[in-house]
Amino acid sequence: MDWKIFLTIFVSVFIAELGDKTQLATMLFAADKAVSKTTVFLAASAALVVASAIGVIAGSLLSEYINEKYLHYIAGMGFIAIGAYTLYNA
Repeated sequence: MDWKIFLTIFVSVFIAELGDKTQLATMLFAADKAVSKTTVFLAASAALVVASAIGVIAGSLLSEYINEKYLHYIAGMGFIAIGAYTLYNA
C-alpha cells in the first residue's frame, strides 16, 4: 500500500466531510436519546463506505473511456457549477 496516497486521500475526504450535511444528519440522529449511538455510527459508516465504493467503481469505469486529465476538468466544472448554483440560491 502506498501510504502517501492513502494519507492524501484520507485527509482530503476527512476535511471535505467535516461539517457537511452528512455529518450534521448523523449528529441529529445521534442526538435522539431513544436511538443507539452504536447503530447510528454503524449505519452512517456503512453508508459512507457504500458511497465511496460507488465513487471508486464509477471512477474506474470512467477512466477506461475518458482521459484522466479530462476527468479532472469535468470534476472541477462540476464543483464550480454546484458552487454557482448554491450562491445563486443563497
